[in-house]
Amino acid sequence: MIDKFPIFGICGWSGSGKTTLIERIVPRFTEKGLKVVVVKHDAHGIDVDRPGKDSDRLYRCGADIVLQSSHEEFVRLHRTQESDLLAVLVSLVDRYDLVLVEGHKTTALRKVWLLGDKETAPPEDIENIAAVLPRDSDRLAAVMPLLEKFMTKQWLKTPVLGCVLIGGKSTRMGTPKHLLRKNGRTWLTGTIKLLEQVSESVVIAGGGVVPEEVSSFTRLADVPDAEGPMSGVLAAMRWAPHASWLVVACDLPDLSADALSWLLST
Repeated sequence: MIDKFPIFGICGWSGSGKTTLIERIVPRFTEKGLKVVVVKHDAHGIDVDRPGKDSDRLYRCGADIVLQSSHEEFVRLHRTQESDLLAVLVSLVDRYDLVLVEGHKTTALRKVWLLGDKETAPPEDIENIAAVLPRDSDRLAAVMPLLEKFMTKQWLKTPVLGCVLIGGKSTRMGTPKHLLRKNGRTWLTGTIKLLEQVSESVVIAGGGVVPEEVSSFTRLADVPDAEGPMSGVLAAMRWAPHASWLVVACDLPDLSADALSWLLST
């Protein structure tokens, strides 16, 4: 599962220059408006708060801590058995365009290996190495095109799912809009057929009776904490949070597959 996401490792022994390289990588992406998170391995424990401060005292008595200022936020959580590395990495994908992992050299991630001063090759048991970067080389010039290609490849692995929104009152039409007909079939059926051409699967979000020919499609109930079309959009995103959703209203009888393909191409 981990190989579907834009998660990449920067590995090497202590002193090989991992942090220095990451410090140069991150601004290149943030300048483009992308969000980057760095997950760092520290086998000796984490020292992030001064003993005696209120936040440290609250943490040590068992509370998780969230500190906020006008420009930054700090979260300090207690480690649980469920918070294994892979689960944490996948959870970060929802909020970041690129997840960089410093260390964790044996984790099954695509990675680069930074050679130390007296190293000539990475350890034989380290797998999935995309490039080996000597200390005296231009590491940034080597790693940036590799990362950009990797990110694009990973983003395109995201499954595209289709969702048709139904459930409007349609008082002017006298019947639910998704049941109106064009060319002998309902608007809902026509929309589903279009989405099937450009997505891996299709769901129907919202309440109401649907025609027999599409009754086998997955139905999602609107979420209770939103109104209007957003309640259906949120239902789809919560049902499959790692998908790329193509959401279409049911009342677009002139929609074409070409228009959907153009939208996806952007």
